[in-house]
Amino acid sequence: MGVITKTVRAGLLATVCGVSLLAVSAPGAYATGMPQLDFANPLVTGQVMWGAIIFFVFYLVLSKAMLPGVARVLHDRSQRITGDLEVARSAKQDADKAVAELQQARKDAMAEAQAHLQKVLDEEHRTADQQMQEINARLASEIADAEKNVAAEKARALSALKEIAADTTQALVQRLTGVVPDAQLVARNVESASAHRSII
Repeated sequence: MGVITKTVRAGLLATVCGVSLLAVSAPGAYATGMPQLDFANPLVTGQVMWGAIIFFVFYLVLSKAMLPGVARVLHDRSQRITGDLEVARSAKQDADKAVAELQQARKDAMAEAQAHLQKVLDEEHRTADQQMQEINARLASEIADAEKNVAAEKARALSALKEIAADTTQALVQRLTGVVPDAQLVARNVESASAHRSII
């Protein structure tokens, strides 16, 4: 409203200055054939005075009736623009905050996924190591059982071989000498020879 009032006042001042200039330049203007600027004529003076009064009344009407409404509209528009700017600024801040929260949530999710993946890998490694240990223990037990079985079979084979060797020795001695040797003596000699051979 202040800007509009100042504008109207400036217009009124310009009009008054224009009338004054016309009054000052009236003699020369009248001399050049412009009787409407002859301020010595009461009619011209009355027209100028009535024009000033009408302009002043028009100024009062504008300043009291129309200009406040215009100023109110401009003020409301300024308030609305300011409010829209505040809403836009608040929305931008909310959007920036949402983006920051989204980025932080993404980082947290990636960190959690990485930690979960590492946990799963560690668990798989422990499971694989445990299974390997169980397999190694089972293989060691099976190898030990196989070695025991081989040793038992070897012992049985050696025992049978000793009996065969004793019988063969007894038969050879009997054929060569014609005398039946003592079976226990032959068995002891075969056992002694087998023990000596095992030591070697």
